[in-house]
Amino acid sequence: MEYNDFLELFIEESKEHLQSINDELLKLEAEPENLSIVNEIFRSAHTLKGMSASMGFEDLASLTHEMENVLDLVRNAKLTITNEIMDVIFQCVDLIEKMIDSIEQGGDGKADVTEVVRQLTMIHNPSSFQAIGGQALPEVAATAVAEELVLDTFEQSMIEEAKKLGNKVFQIKISIDPKCVMKSIRAYMVFQAAGELGEIIHSNPSAEDIEAEKFDDSFTILLLSDHEEAEIQSQFNQISELTDVLILERTKQASPVSNNTSETVVKQTETTSKAEAAPTPASVKKKHKSKSIRVDIEKLDQLMNLFSELIIDRGRLELISRKAENRELIDSVEHMTRITTDLQGIILNMRMVQVDQVFNRFPRMIRDLAKDLKKKIQLVVEGEETELDRTVIDEIGDPLVHLLRNALDHGLESTEERLATGKPEEGKITLKAYHSGNSVFIEVADDGKGINRDKVLNKALERGVVTQKEADSLTDQQVFALLFSSGFSTADKISDISGRGVGLDVVKTKIESLSGEISIDSVPGHGSTFRIQLPLTLSIINAMLIKAGEETYAIPFSSILEITEVSGEQVTTLYGQKVFQFRDQVVSLVEVNDIFKVPTVETDIELEQQLVVIARKGDKLKGLVVDSVIGQQEVVLKSLGNYLTNLFAISGATILGTGEVALIMDTNQLFN
Repeated sequence: MEYNDFLELFIEESKEHLQSINDELLKLEAEPENLSIVNEIFRSAHTLKGMSASMGFEDLASLTHEMENVLDLVRNAKLTITNEIMDVIFQCVDLIEKMIDSIEQGGDGKADVTEVVRQLTMIHNPSSFQAIGGQALPEVAATAVAEELVLDTFEQSMIEEAKKLGNKVFQIKISIDPKCVMKSIRAYMVFQAAGELGEIIHSNPSAEDIEAEKFDDSFTILLLSDHEEAEIQSQFNQISELTDVLILERTKQASPVSNNTSETVVKQTETTSKAEAAPTPASVKKKHKSKSIRVDIEKLDQLMNLFSELIIDRGRLELISRKAENRELIDSVEHMTRITTDLQGIILNMRMVQVDQVFNRFPRMIRDLAKDLKKKIQLVVEGEETELDRTVIDEIGDPLVHLLRNALDHGLESTEERLATGKPEEGKITLKAYHSGNSVFIEVADDGKGINRDKVLNKALERGVVTQKEADSLTDQQVFALLFSSGFSTADKISDISGRGVGLDVVKTKIESLSGEISIDSVPGHGSTFRIQLPLTLSIINAMLIKAGEETYAIPFSSILEITEVSGEQVTTLYGQKVFQFRDQVVSLVEVNDIFKVPTVETDIELEQQLVVIARKGDKLKGLVVDSVIGQQEVVLKSLGNYLTNLFAISGATILGTGEVALIMDTNQLFN
């Protein structure tokens, strides 16, 4: 593997660890007493540090090391998390993110880390400093708690026997220089030196893990010895690359000795209730690690294109085998169909990723913005397991950032305004994703003040976006859609939070470039909902082939609820629209022949029943009147190219086994 391949891997994995740290920090802010969360953060930070050091990014490794020092104090119950400490750690994470971005852009990953390092050092070693930016230092416990070692009965009995013989029990924590290349060798030298002084009855982590270098920069041993602390200290001081040796005699009055005389003397104390509540390393449930490899998305695109062609050929072969009525050929084609169906499922799933890859960056952003705006905000995320094509996932992030910022800044009222109108003090923003038909919908909703229709309309008239005559006939949704006009803004004051000189027109342009749509619903006093409709962009879909006149259309199977027959007596007219009763719901009827202006086929047969395909979009239903139904088939979605754009209710075309071209219907547009 070349260096650039390693670098790409490093950047990808660093981003994953950063995201994990951000997520866990947000959880820790809500549950500062939960030390298992700190352990998760520590693990990611430690991995990030090791990766950075191995790639030669020393600044990054040093900064992460300082953050790790603070987390180590927290996870050992020597430091209590406060808002000030959280802010410093978040600053550190932001800086690490910038450094990784710099590396990704071809830079050296260097940055001015002085201030953040100073603040981190001040937290884990407060004796060196007096204050953080004029503020009081976060308090570090004057006394520390000895690391809890889990001993079995045999080890306990050995300790009792040793005490009877006049031996002492020393708990020794060894810290190795993070830059040490072969830590296991240093650990071996420590074990050898300790073995000359007495008997090691326990180590944390285990000796096997230490030998395999499966430990952080420090480990702890329990030594039975008749030597004094000073002798033990002197023995270990002869080993190079040990940054600290902390010796604690396991008696209540004993005082540990550090090789760094300026270090705070740590006294053994009774285990605090917090430490008791903290899960031991053995009790922490390890996360399941899935085995995976990274594949260039372009290679998946090539694979998908080739497979699409295979599907078309399969359709032709199925047709030929049916016509030939050759048993062997039919059996072979059926076997090939089963194989390709399985293969298709695998390939499609390879491209699909959950939208939580985008959503998980927003809780942190909302937290920071809420602090800036001095608003109390609850972010509710729903449907993060909804899957979307990777290409769309990569592009949808920026529009969502804009909409969320907009909801925070313009949508939600200030705390005072909410209380004055009888609303809860905490505003609510909902980010939701769900499948409907052949589309994925993403909604950004807030329970704020809603959009002022008159204000939008007046602004549009003032800017000449619409005429007074047009304005008189616009529906609410059409008025709200004016917000997407270029440079349009109703904000009384430009802020850095939302807009920043860029309007919603940029969001709309981006969504449309992804073949999606965006719409707005708003109720004054109750909030607004921005709804984005995105195609799955899958090139192979399950579809129901139907006939309208002489033309064949494909309706995505996922958009169909049911196919039924409706007699003329069941159809009535409501507000000029043909409707019929479908179970407990009144469903309007749409003639596919009329929508696409299909030439009428003369026939002598007068049907008493109409064939109706019940299409759905969320909770809404629509009845599509068709001439006949051919059946279900997997079809390859082909783009209509640049010459046939914005066709109503058509999302693409496909080639059938007969060579005939069939248009693929986008039934969601029929609900607009």
